[in-house]
Amino acid sequence: MKTYTYISKSEQETMQFAYTLASHLKKGDIIILNGELGAGKTKFTEGFLSYFGLAEEISSPTFTIVNEYKGQNINIYHFDVYRLENSDEFYAIGGEEYFQNGICIIEWGNIIQDVLPQNYIEINIQKDYTNDNLRNFEIITYGKKFDNIIEKIL
Repeated sequence: MKTYTYISKSEQETMQFAYTLASHLKKGDIIILNGELGAGKTKFTEGFLSYFGLAEEISSPTFTIVNEYKGQNINIYHFDVYRLENSDEFYAIGGEEYFQNGICIIEWGNIIQDVLPQNYIEINIQKDYTNDNLRNFEIITYGKKFDNIIEKIL
């Protein structure tokens, strides 16, 4: 486990960071996004999807738990597990079956941390209350798989 820091100065920088990260990921990779309402999780996801030509299709999965986006060569699964009680409910919807079928972006993934594979990226986004445009990203890599990628793009 390694921790990195990134500071975004605008929505565009958040989206560009996500776009760049997306360019390095592949089927089976998982990103956990944590952050309060308005922190930038949706902008991050929009930037991520834009790499795959899917930015226009984004919608919040808050009421559906998972949105599926079909790119040309890959599927992106965008989860919001905030309303789940625990990982048992995630298993009940077949959530773990998505892990190997595409790239998963899981908002509030700490709720299901016990079902996550050994290698994933957790991104905690915090607003800066002195400047509405600033976002502090704490990026934690679990396993060694993503260290080189994060070091390269930061």
